Amino acid sequence: MDIWFTYTTACVLLVLSPGPDNLLAIGRGLSQGRLAALVSGLSSGLGILFHVTTASLGLTLLIQTSTVAFWVVKLVGAAYLLWLGIKVLRSRSLVTFAPAARQPLRNILLTGFLSAALNPKPGLFVLAFIPQFINPALGSVTVQMLVYGFWFALLTAVGFSLMGIFATRLSQYICRRPRLANGLNLGAGLTFIVSGLSIAALSQK
Repeated sequence: MDIWFTYTTACVLLVLSPGPDNLLAIGRGLSQGRLAALVSGLSSGLGILFHVTTASLGLTLLIQTSTVAFWVVKLVGAAYLLWLGIKVLRSRSLVTFAPAARQPLRNILLTGFLSAALNPKPGLFVLAFIPQFINPALGSVTVQMLVYGFWFALLTAVGFSLMGIFATRLSQYICRRPRLANGLNLGAGLTFIVSGLSIAALSQK
């Protein structure tokens, strides 16, 4: 239980740290309400679960050791985040209160999932982080990897959803201040671009 508590604490700190995926959930909550925030948070959790599954199957290890696979995943992930950032900067639609700009829930789900799944950093992090808590003497390493990973994905989904849901309380305040909404869109767009550039600069270790 001590190990599980330590692992959970580390996961919560990771979930709370600013990043493009929780910004997506917050933006959805501000512009479209609680259900959109919940869907966005769930999609990020599914993205983490995707990385956990691939890490358990050895695909993340392949990316870490294969130069070609690493570059392909890195460039695709960086390009997607850069595209998201440019899209937000041009449309300023991540935080918006115009009914016509509302996004279908399936689009919100897909955007959140791709943002997490195409980012190689979570995959490499999962491969480096979770094994530190695994004890082969307790049973199957793969099963332990999946259990720890599922818990991390669940905490991510719940944490991001709550961030977005709580953000809905600020919607009325921000709605009356268009400059603030514009600033939030600007900050979110730049965050996506910086995240994309950081992935592009990621080196294989």
